[in-house]
Amino acid sequence: MFSKRSIRRNFLIQLIFASASLIFIFSSFLYLYIESSIYDEKRLELLQHAKNIANNKSIVQMDMTTGPVDAFLNLDIEVIFLQKENTDVDLYEKTVDGRTYLTLLYPFDLEDLSYLQITKEITPTKQLLDKILNYIFIINIAGFLLVIIYAVTLSKMLVTPVKTLSARLSNMNENLMRPIKVEELPDEFEPLGTTINHLIARIQNFVKYQKELFIGTAHELKTPLAVIKLKNQVTLIKTRTPQEYIEALKITNKTIDEMNIIVSNILNIGRQEGAQLDKPIEVDVISILKQKANDFKLLAEHENKHLNISFEPSGFMATLQVSLLNQIIQNFLQNALKFTPEGKSVTLQSSQDDFGLLIEVIDEGCGIDDTVDLFAPFKRQGNKSGVGLGLFLAKSAADALGAKIKIQNRKDGVSGTVASLQLNSKLSCILPQNK
Repeated sequence: MFSKRSIRRNFLIQLIFASASLIFIFSSFLYLYIESSIYDEKRLELLQHAKNIANNKSIVQMDMTTGPVDAFLNLDIEVIFLQKENTDVDLYEKTVDGRTYLTLLYPFDLEDLSYLQITKEITPTKQLLDKILNYIFIINIAGFLLVIIYAVTLSKMLVTPVKTLSARLSNMNENLMRPIKVEELPDEFEPLGTTINHLIARIQNFVKYQKELFIGTAHELKTPLAVIKLKNQVTLIKTRTPQEYIEALKITNKTIDEMNIIVSNILNIGRQEGAQLDKPIEVDVISILKQKANDFKLLAEHENKHLNISFEPSGFMATLQVSLLNQIIQNFLQNALKFTPEGKSVTLQSSQDDFGLLIEVIDEGCGIDDTVDLFAPFKRQGNKSGVGLGLFLAKSAADALGAKIKIQNRKDGVSGTVASLQLNSKLSCILPQNK
């Protein structure tokens, strides 16, 4: 029914074994307690009779005020003599011809080493204990069967979410991917469902952009190659002066340089995929932002622009790949400074929200076209130079960090854009504020 690797099988075996052991131990203690209680009662009864007789120093002259005469009718009482003194009270059980007897040995007169030997038949009591043992055995069997039924039902209930996840994932391929409804899963499986949805989203983005990346790469490389070929063909049509050849070679070299930039950006995609496999470390994100601000502040001043900074809270610890975070912030600041005119400002700020840490880069540039997917490869905005892979790499890095990335126009009446990155706080903690 179940394979050796089945989670349900292992759970059933462990639950049944543990429950059977618990039932056996509990039943054993219960029977021993009942048996001990009954034997203690019989022992106290015989001990009381022995004290009665010993106090009267006579078997025939007993104090009948201590109990009815019938209490002594089922007793076999005799005085025996031992060779050595024994002050202890001995109690032992013996079976003769299928009848069980309980015998008490009690000191009667230590001067002549005489002792009372009181024997009482406890066959009915023994039979009662045997019945109790049989009943307990029957109850254990019934309880064990109920445990098996309960274990099967419980294991089925616990494995159902796993089977649901497995069925959903087994039916997926690169063309048919649907997020898992986390709200329908038990609380214990919610982190797993969230993680799977995050992976599905990354795969969907990869599938979505890979075709555009391949087509865009071929197009970006084919165009300069065609230009180079055409220039060479024109140059070879007729003999030219050395200076004209030099000018033609310069144009060719410039086109080759543009191709090298495209190839370098494509190589960065491979490097970033490798960086996503780096081990995350715990860092203070605010410190990284301050360091980036210092690096770009000099660049902004050199271009006659202003870089404003505002960081809240004073510290924010997060476990992530630092190289990916640096790539995103660097891309945001480079684009902001590229499209911001001279004399204008760029703002780098952070704030805490319900999701985690919100990092924003706000510029005073020309804004963006909201209908264009700027995160797609080779998508350019404005009249500035560039390959169009920066935001594609930033989006890929944000997905790897489990962060949210967004670019939108400013809504405060000023021309420009707001590039934002939201870091999840589930693996983060806020440093105490500096007093």
